[in-house]
Amino acid sequence: MQTPCIHVCSIDPGTGLCIGCGRTLPEIGGWISFSDEERRRLMTLLPARLAASGLTIPLQPTTQAGAEQHV
Repeated sequence: MQTPCIHVCSIDPGTGLCIGCGRTLPEIGGWISFSDEERRRLMTLLPARLAASGLTIPLQPTTQAGAEQHV
């Protein structure tokens, strides 16, 4: 399963976004239950979301075997 997680899991208190991937806690928690299309759609939004928030933009998403890490 493709994921934007770069293992820098910390929620920015000002934006509510993970500083590593740009997802919200509900998006992180629900990631595994999202359809492939929902995950792809969200992943296309994350770079702009991070840029607009002033957080660091990750280099590229990774593919993880097994369960996704949660904050």
